Amino acid sequence: MTSTDVHNEAEEPGPGGYAAARLRLLTEEARSGPPRRAALSELTDGWLGGLFAAAGPLPGASLVAVGGYGRGELSPRSDLDLLLLHDGSDPKAVAALADRLWYPVWDLGLDLDHSVRTPAEARRTAGEDLKAQLGLLDARHLAGDLGLTAALRTAVLADWRNQAPKRLPELQELCAGRAERQGELQYLLEPDLKEARGGLRDATALRAVAASWLADAPREGLADARRRLLDVRDALHLTTGRATDRLALQEQDQVAAELGLLDADALLRQVYEAARVISYASDVTWREVGRVLRARSVRPRLRKLTRERGDFLRRVVTGDGRAPGAGKPATERSPLAEGVVEQDGEVVLARAARPERDPVLPLRAAAAAAQAGLPLSLHAVRRMAATVRPLPTPWPAEAREQLVTLLGSGRPTVEVWEALEAEGVITRLLPDWERVRCRPQRNAVHVWTVDRHLIETAVRASEFTRRVSRPDLLLVAALLHDIGKGWPGDHSVAGEIIARDVAARIGFDRADVAVLAALVRHHLLLVETATRRDLEDPATVRAVADAVGSQSTLELLHALTEADALATGPAAWSSWRGSLVTDLVKRVSAVLAGDVSPEPESAAPTAEQERLALEAAATGSPVLSLRAQTEPPAEPAPGQERSGDPEPLGVELLIAVPDQPGVLPAVAGVLALHRLTVRTAELRAVDLPDGVDGSVVLLDWRVAAEYGSLPQAARLRADLVRALDGSLDIAGRLAERDAAYPRRRGVVAPPPRVTVHPAASRLATVIEVRAQDAPGLLFRIGRALEDADVRMRSAHVSTLGANAVDAFYVTGAEGAPLPAEEASAVARKLEETLRG
Repeated sequence: MTSTDVHNEAEEPGPGGYAAARLRLLTEEARSGPPRRAALSELTDGWLGGLFAAAGPLPGASLVAVGGYGRGELSPRSDLDLLLLHDGSDPKAVAALADRLWYPVWDLGLDLDHSVRTPAEARRTAGEDLKAQLGLLDARHLAGDLGLTAALRTAVLADWRNQAPKRLPELQELCAGRAERQGELQYLLEPDLKEARGGLRDATALRAVAASWLADAPREGLADARRRLLDVRDALHLTTGRATDRLALQEQDQVAAELGLLDADALLRQVYEAARVISYASDVTWREVGRVLRARSVRPRLRKLTRERGDFLRRVVTGDGRAPGAGKPATERSPLAEGVVEQDGEVVLARAARPERDPVLPLRAAAAAAQAGLPLSLHAVRRMAATVRPLPTPWPAEAREQLVTLLGSGRPTVEVWEALEAEGVITRLLPDWERVRCRPQRNAVHVWTVDRHLIETAVRASEFTRRVSRPDLLLVAALLHDIGKGWPGDHSVAGEIIARDVAARIGFDRADVAVLAALVRHHLLLVETATRRDLEDPATVRAVADAVGSQSTLELLHALTEADALATGPAAWSSWRGSLVTDLVKRVSAVLAGDVSPEPESAAPTAEQERLALEAAATGSPVLSLRAQTEPPAEPAPGQERSGDPEPLGVELLIAVPDQPGVLPAVAGVLALHRLTVRTAELRAVDLPDGVDGSVVLLDWRVAAEYGSLPQAARLRADLVRALDGSLDIAGRLAERDAAYPRRRGVVAPPPRVTVHPAASRLATVIEVRAQDAPGLLFRIGRALEDADVRMRSAHVSTLGANAVDAFYVTGAEGAPLPAEEASAVARKLEETLRG
């Protein structure tokens, strides 16, 4: 049947013609999606226009479609949103007209949302009722006085734009409240296509924001996402015969078939992808609205401040040309990392950033944003997505460290990850991610899709980084533990294979690759064994010990197990399950107890180290050298070619200092003042050749500039000399800098943890510190240990992402290990210092 045939049938007298034409239209297999919605709207327009004309001419009245019908988007069971507009000259005639319009609609069993108002009443109602105003923004003339409808549309749009600073925050609050009640469409197994966050209501809200002229949503993909949700709703209406927006489990297979999709999972994935686009657009748009409204509120005060400063500067100017108390410029760009700055509450690229030459930039920007608790600018993400070169295989060390920092940033990781994913950056970095992206989990225990569950697990794992010696492996294992769910068969078995490939690609060495593969393969081992097996049976515990292999892997698996369960949902973890798993871990640990780590042996000094040590002993002052540091290429994964070039690790800083109190805090403090990030560090005494008097401490550091270029070696040495003789107040300088430029920290990191390992060395007491890395952290640790009157025999410092894991071998004044009580007291005092 052609469109003309449908309309001819609709023009038959009475509602029967429209009903028959409507039924024929909805059962046409050849027409669906936007064409069917538009045809149904056009058919309904003609029918209602005929009803209006049949009621007789009534000057000063018009029939107006609002809301979804106003947009010309009628789904099969959509209600009709209608406004009978009149000039108020003949109320009785208007009431009679209304009856002749509404009753035929009700007789057909169609849902009707109707109102009868004058233009003044419509505007007043819109001013009092935000939902009514949103409906009027889509007003469309159907019949009657066109001028009356046009005047109302013009007035309503003008009101909306004039009142936008007040109404948009109300609209944002309305959207947030609805999301709180309905949840996020992109994760729900039985989502409400209209009301859930990322659904059709949010798409309508974005149209309203655009109509205000204050801000606009990112348009790429938005119209298509909205169309897909409308198509699903159409199919839902047709298969159920009801005006419902909730996609119930028992109806998903039928809806999928109606849309020509493979199965219900394919349907949900399509819904989730559309919702993700709308949710991300909403985040970006509301952020822009907030920025614009803040700027508007600041302008009057800024103009006043500018006048006052101008008057003041005409009277007196200080030596540096600035008025006392002058604030920072409103558009200040605060550096966060190399090529990355904060501006106006967002993370943007520095003006000198060159994404096309810096393949690590997306991860560095993401890590900086998550650590600062700030969103990534849409423009920055899109620029990086469009221009950045692929990372080499294996990844450089910095890329791996930035990924770990991003994963360890806690809750802010989610928003930053979603911003990268929205522009395709994640699947470019990790191609295996595509198989788990938006993948539903048909398990009542799970509350997230597979990809979001993996990120949630990393968020949870970030709370446990103080419990493990390798937080980087814990965080990457959290990201990959369910990566096999995109493949057939046992996801743990498939995931182990994928994890090996991914870990090698991102640059872990052979031993770490094996640990990550084991963690993914056995991520369900502890909880399944603890809840389903007899723990009193030695064979049970021995089997777990054989699978795990080492104490360090066991502690990682314990933390991963808890993080995985907590990220699954409230039904997946309980104190009972936790106690069973802990009991199992203790039993397995006892079996593995033979693995006691000895004190690291000191390697013989290199020729360069010996030269520096002799010079320091001869001059009685510190000497140092700076040089680029590289490592051999990582072992290639099976099927990959070995890279011929060594991997840059940063800069090696060698310092030889005559042995004296305060060496570690002095060196660490100077590096912090020069904004050098410490990746690894070793401190140890050097044996001098026979005949050379004195003793020398050698410090071997791997450092990188937080941003900008490295300082000159001569300047570092001069500051180190001053720090050692007490003329450089490091603590005061660091405090002044922090006060002038406070570091933006969005991460609520786990508290620092300081522990004593009495069995780790026969020659010294080993004090281990696990804490959030921060400028000056090593300086504070070193000064606290100096204040405790302990001697430092050696130190072994490593920074894994944003986590510092440092071990200090200390003795008493006589060179013997500390008594147990004294060691515990030193550890407690150090932990209190770091918490403060």
